[in-house]
Amino acid sequence: MSVVTVQLGQCGNQVGQELFGIICSDAQEGQRKTYSAASCERFFHQTAHGDFVARAVLIDMEPKVINHSMTKAATSGRWRYGDTSHFSQKQGSGNNWANGYCVHGPRHREVVEELVRREVERCDRLAGLMAVMSVAGGTGSGVGTYVTQCLRDIYQKSFILNHLTWPYGTGEVIVQNYNSVLTLAHLYQLSDAILVHENDTVHRICSQLLNIKHISFSDVNRVIAHQLGSVLQPALTADSHGAYSRNPLGELVSTLACHPEYKLLNVCTIPQMPSSSIAYSTFSWPGLLKHLRQMLISNSKMEEGIDWQVRPPAGSEQTRSLTGASFNTSLANLLILRGKDVYSAETDGFEDPALYSSWLSSKEAFNLWKSPVPFNKYEKSATLVSNSQALLRPLDNMVGKAWNMFASRAYIHQYIKFGISEEDFLDSFTSLEQVVASYSQLC
Repeated sequence: MSVVTVQLGQCGNQVGQELFGIICSDAQEGQRKTYSAASCERFFHQTAHGDFVARAVLIDMEPKVINHSMTKAATSGRWRYGDTSHFSQKQGSGNNWANGYCVHGPRHREVVEELVRREVERCDRLAGLMAVMSVAGGTGSGVGTYVTQCLRDIYQKSFILNHLTWPYGTGEVIVQNYNSVLTLAHLYQLSDAILVHENDTVHRICSQLLNIKHISFSDVNRVIAHQLGSVLQPALTADSHGAYSRNPLGELVSTLACHPEYKLLNVCTIPQMPSSSIAYSTFSWPGLLKHLRQMLISNSKMEEGIDWQVRPPAGSEQTRSLTGASFNTSLANLLILRGKDVYSAETDGFEDPALYSSWLSSKEAFNLWKSPVPFNKYEKSATLVSNSQALLRPLDNMVGKAWNMFASRAYIHQYIKFGISEEDFLDSFTSLEQVVASYSQLC
């Protein structure tokens, strides 16, 4: 089954291009015929000349990023985008969610829906749609939300996963918190699951783990694409009976987003290191999984600087370490292991009932996928996709900052003039405050 990716805005198109590049490179590495065939069916279709063409639609209100993404893909010599699978205009959305959602989205609805329809019809069987976007700007967030709404109306029985890039906390755009509140509140009603990457976290990975001195957006996007690819590439599930899973989005959603109040997913991957160091490093499954489990319960986003003092709570009390970090309660976790000796890995530590909410058994809350094929040149790697309290603090902070701006009526007129009312803002705040309350009570 195949996944159609919709890349929206500057961030979505840059992340999408890096993702397809990593997936194609990984699929064509070495002698891995079955794995490669499953991956290519999922993300590419082949032309009569044997070219791999991404199952993707590229959308932006400015042409520059799309042109760059298409050129970069074509010059790789491995894959490319479809010649007519993109849409752009000459004027952006001005970092205004309302401009994207109320103006650009409806204005170009028919052409965007037609591009997606053509891509869907190229699939023998559709597993679902994945929208890749940012929450900070105008096109990615505003147009992206509107397009997701259109996709939900048309493909009501298909799974929709939104991948969101969360902006830097220090601020990329003055109104980014407004855009983020409006995006998340609407997507919570439309999407089956929302997979989030935080720019601040990815930036630290680039600096502290990959030792990149002058970090560019390309560096950040490659890390996001690596983690996302490690989730989406073929793996063996408990129900796949020795064959690679056929419905990646459906299995991901049904495994992790089992309740409509809890749709926020985050990703941790281990190990991550400079490519020049991979050949000289060795890892054991016990060591990798010990670190990954502690990253989960202490809400550490990378293996450097893990707080080892945080422990699962005894009884009903939450534990807090000397550093102030509290235990991160999970609703559901998906562990994906890839590489050498994968069947010998012991994962009992992730089945501990103390890690999970009391109203869901650990057998239902924990799922394991495996693949003996190494991913992206790592001999062994582990990825944890978690529906937990990990995003609670950044979400709460974002809602709080947006509310403070709204209370002082800052920049509201910029949204009202495009068709967003104060009631729309209040509805969005109410929706996200409920999400914050739900995750806060997860125990």
